[in-house]
Amino acid sequence: MKANHIKIVQKAYINRIFRSIWICSVIILISMLVGILGYHYLGNLGWVDSILNAAMILTGMGPVDPMKHTVGKLFASFYALFSGIVFLSSIAVLVSPVVHQFMFKLHVEEDSKDQN
Repeated sequence: MKANHIKIVQKAYINRIFRSIWICSVIILISMLVGILGYHYLGNLGWVDSILNAAMILTGMGPVDPMKHTVGKLFASFYALFSGIVFLSSIAVLVSPVVHQFMFKLHVEEDSKDQN
């Protein structure tokens, strides 16, 4: 019974990891799409330059092309703030199953000590 329970717990853990990777990927892809469209339409950049700028800002590397118009500068400012929040949120989503599993193991060890 106990070995069967451990297999179920491990399967749930692996499912949580894949689910968090999936959620994180969707969040990052949507964020990239927002950046690409914003840089293309508001920053008047070509598609390739828009992809490059969105990727560089989203990964924290900084902008490549300077914005020439006020609308593009405002978009770049807000997108940089948005990207920072997305980055931190993505890290939290990715790490949460590991932290949850760690807390679960601590709780199981605590219960086994109480029973002995």
